[in-house]
Formats: sequence, structure tokens, C-alpha cells
Amino acid sequence: MNAQADISVIDGAAAWRRMILALALSTIGGIGFWSVVVVLPVIQVEFAIDRGSASTPYLATFLSFAVGGIIMGRLADKFGVIVPVMLGGTMLGLGYFGAAAATELWQFIVAQALFIGCLGSSATFGPLVADVSLWFRRRRGIAVAIVASGNYLSGTIWPPIIQYGVDTVGWRQTHVAIGIVCIAAILPLALLLRRRAPIDPHEGQPAAGANLSTGPTGIPRPPGVQWLLVLAGMACCIAMATPQVHIVAYCGDLGYGAQRGAEMLSVMLGLGVVSRISFGLIADKIGGLGALLVSSSLQMVAMFFYLPFDGLTSLYIVSGLFGLAQGGIVPSYALIARDYFPANQAATRISLVLMATVAGMAVGGWMAGEIYDYTGSYRAAFLNGIGWNVLNVSIALMLLWHRKRPRAMATG
Repeated sequence: MNAQADISVIDGAAAWRRMILALALSTIGGIGFWSVVVVLPVIQVEFAIDRGSASTPYLATFLSFAVGGIIMGRLADKFGVIVPVMLGGTMLGLGYFGAAAATELWQFIVAQALFIGCLGSSATFGPLVADVSLWFRRRRGIAVAIVASGNYLSGTIWPPIIQYGVDTVGWRQTHVAIGIVCIAAILPLALLLRRRAPIDPHEGQPAAGANLSTGPTGIPRPPGVQWLLVLAGMACCIAMATPQVHIVAYCGDLGYGAQRGAEMLSVMLGLGVVSRISFGLIADKIGGLGALLVSSSLQMVAMFFYLPFDGLTSLYIVSGLFGLAQGGIVPSYALIARDYFPANQAATRISLVLMATVAGMAVGGWMAGEIYDYTGSYRAAFLNGIGWNVLNVSIALMLLWHRKRPRAMATG
């Protein structure tokens, strides 16, 4: 197939089919994000550890997920997205089988970190988001947002199912069942990703003599922008992690029960799907950076509401508001990276930023657990999250100022 034929599929029917397939894979593989959150209280009892130690498997899983995402992004850039997704589905199955067989905490952590995080779920997030960004130009914002919603849709579907399994047959049997589902579903679907993504030559490597201080579309590229995006991604998700990771345990502490917490997490992430799709449409109008600034600011406001409200009904409402606020943040980074870097670096660049968000979730979840152990409540943890959110908003404002500065100088 020649280059022109490849480009003709961009924004076409094949692109939309690819997006739906990527969403399905992201939803299934995203279980690695949430199973460790749901079983956190059970693991604490199983291994007779405190809340901070019980958060360690979550920390290890997400940090390894971040490392694995970079590896999987490089594999996708070199061999196509089918390779990391096939590997990821296999490793997820093995990881859940290993976690179910763990008799010591360190064994559970190894299964979670190496197989489920690093080599498993990481393949069904960043690489798929990057891949679908190559199939769209006019509707890239909404397409990326929909695929990035897969981990939230996963968080909506899986936690109540996992909690039901834990309550009825136990967490070990539930993990075995998850492993079977991952292998049986992901591997056949991954075979449909054999076709390589089209590369628009206008978004490829810059031509000889091109201005390397601008992105493919001529947007000014600040020095060190890749690492600014990494820092921003970590900061926003350190904040995001506190309610997402600890809402189940928080509801248990308040006497509402783990099932109510799992329902709140499901509400939060379900409305996060709505938010992500909505912000995808917004990003197609105002750009990824504008969508990031709006969504991050709203998340910071929503975080404040956890401080005065701890009633059952109010926590459902606040968790819903938090979900509506936060959804637009993570997919915005993929759009910003596409503005600043060429298409043939997409999987590596986007995976690096998205994995920084995962690292932020890992650190934030662990940090909140440690703060809880030290203070005896989650109030200080919420305040800590708000502080990190301020850093994220500040970076977004700085990038926006740098983008607008050349226009101001040209008209001044």
C-alpha cells in the first residue's frame, strides 16, 4: 500500500473501528489499575499490615506500570502496537495467577509490579492512546479521549464485580478468574491490530533546516517541554490518587462499608468517562493545553469539597463532581505531546508523559496512606493533593504563556 493510500484512512471508517477496538482493549486491560485498589483492605488483613504497608502493592504496581509503559511505547513505535498488546495480555494472565498463589506480601507485590503493572496493563494504555492518535487529525481530541476513557470505564465496570467476587468466593479465586478473562479476551482482540498505523508525512520528522524550536504544526516548543509535561503529569495525578485510591478504605473508616466505597469509585470513574469524552470535544475546539488547564482547575476545586463533607450522601455527590472534573486531564497530555513532537515519536513521547501520570498515581496513593498513618485522618492527605494540583495548574499556565508570547511580541 502506498503512502497516499495509508493517509487516506485517517479520520475514516477504519480509524473509528480502530478506536472502538482500542477502547475495548483498554477497558479489559485496565483492570490492573483497579483490582489492587479494591482488595487493599483485604490485603491489609490477609498479611496483618498497616494502611501504609497495604498501599505498597499499589505503589509498586503503578511505578512498574510507568516503567513498563515507556518500554511498551518503544516497542509500539518499532514493531507496531500489536506486539506490546499481545505481550500485555499474556503477562496479565500470568500476573493474576501468581498474585492468587502468593503466601507472602513480597510475592503478591512481585506479581502485581512485574507482571500486572510493568508487563501487563501498561501495554493497554499509552501505546493504544498513541496508536489511535495516528489515525485521526480533525477529530483527534475526541478519539484520544475515548480511548483514554478505557481505564475509567474499566474502573466503572470492574470494582463492583471484583468486590462481589471477594465477598462471595474470596480474593484469590477472584484473581484466578481475572487472569483467565484477560488471556481469553485480550489475545484474540489484539490480532485485529495487525495493520500498522498511517504516518502523515506532514507530521513526521522535521525537514532538514527546519526550526527545531517548534512542533510539527509550528507551535513554539519551550526548552525541556518533555520534562515539564512529565512533572505536570505526576503532579496532577498525585492529587488525583487520594480519592481514587483511598475512597474504599475511607468509607470503611467512616463506618459505611467497603461496598459503598467501591460504588463511589464506580460513580467517580463512570462520570470520569463522561468528562473525558466531553473534554475531548472541548480539546478539538480549544486545544489540549486549554483542556488541561480547565480540567485541572476544576479538579482542584472539587478536591476542596472532600474537606468539609464526609456524610454518605455528600460523599457520593463529591465523588461524582470529582469524576466530572478530572476526566479531561490525562488525555490532554497526549494531545499536547502531538502538538510538540513528530508523529513517528508518538508512542514513545506520549507513553513517557502518560506513564508519568501513572507514577503520580502510585506516589499519590502511597503518600496518602502514609499521611493517614501519621495523622490518623485523610484531611491532611487531601490538603497535600491540593498543593500538588496547584503545581500542575502553574505548569499549564506557564506553557500557555510561552505559546502566546510570540504572538504578543509580533503584535507589540
